[in-house]
Amino acid sequence: MFAFVISRLLQALPVMLVVSLISFAMFAYVGDPVAIMLGQDFTEAQRQALIRDLGLDKPFFVQFLTFLGNAAQGEFGLSYRLSRPVAELIAERAPATLELALCAAFVALAVGVPMGVYTGLYRNSWLSRFFLTFSLVGVSLPTFLIGILLILTFSVWLGWLPSFGRGEVVRIGWWSTGFLTWGGIKALVLPAITLGLFQLTLIMRLVRSEMMEVLRTDYIKFARARGLPNRAVHFGHALKNTLVPVITIAGLQLGAIIAFAIVTETVFQWPGMGLLFIQSVGSADIPVMAAYLMLIALVFVTINLIVDLLYYAVDPRLRIGRGKGH
Repeated sequence: MFAFVISRLLQALPVMLVVSLISFAMFAYVGDPVAIMLGQDFTEAQRQALIRDLGLDKPFFVQFLTFLGNAAQGEFGLSYRLSRPVAELIAERAPATLELALCAAFVALAVGVPMGVYTGLYRNSWLSRFFLTFSLVGVSLPTFLIGILLILTFSVWLGWLPSFGRGEVVRIGWWSTGFLTWGGIKALVLPAITLGLFQLTLIMRLVRSEMMEVLRTDYIKFARARGLPNRAVHFGHALKNTLVPVITIAGLQLGAIIAFAIVTETVFQWPGMGLLFIQSVGSADIPVMAAYLMLIALVFVTINLIVDLLYYAVDPRLRIGRGKGH
């Protein structure tokens, strides 16, 4: 297991280096940080002094190594737009995005897996047809339109849920959470459904297709021939083997939820990292954009490692294969 983890970490290292290079290229070649930070009225002496302070007078390779060293310590400099440390801004916004992403992933799994199992077992029922039609809607409609329709229905017409913001939050140390207040929970409902709907339909269709495939295998036929009840066959044998590919897709989708929460956070004005990134794009705030890019890459690398470990633990064929290889 230790060698497996080390091999995955070594594979992830080039990915992070490439992302770091792209992020640094944003610093070096996109916009003029000196002009952005000084504004319109500055002297040439002030410009040269700021260039020296930022290290922009050093060779490209030296600047890149300095950038890597600072990034490894979580330092990305000052935001051009807000004149605050980027790490501080990310730490303020991360709890909102992570809570939204976890709730969206929970909705996708808690609803998508049972719907997929049901439509796989009862393919011809009217409820299965309704679920499949619903999944087509979830896949076809863009995220921003789903969010607008939910706001129109539940905020404007019915007045049940807030249409924007995070609601009332409670601070626990540096972490802020909306789980401990009724207003925070209500504010979380619509964005979580909006963000998780596409993943929900994807997981439902994946579980359905895998369930139908597994039910046609020989070992399921043998299990029925042994006289096992349907519940044991469906949930003890079929579902267990169905979840192996679902783990992979669900893990990658969690990374996608965090990375692509930008649209949902913009629609609902959710104060997370996605909204911060959009605001930074509008003002060419390169340090924030670079930090967001590297953070998302780190999230994907970490989730891929966790998914590989879960896959390794769930599927005994991988362990047997590696054992024979050694």
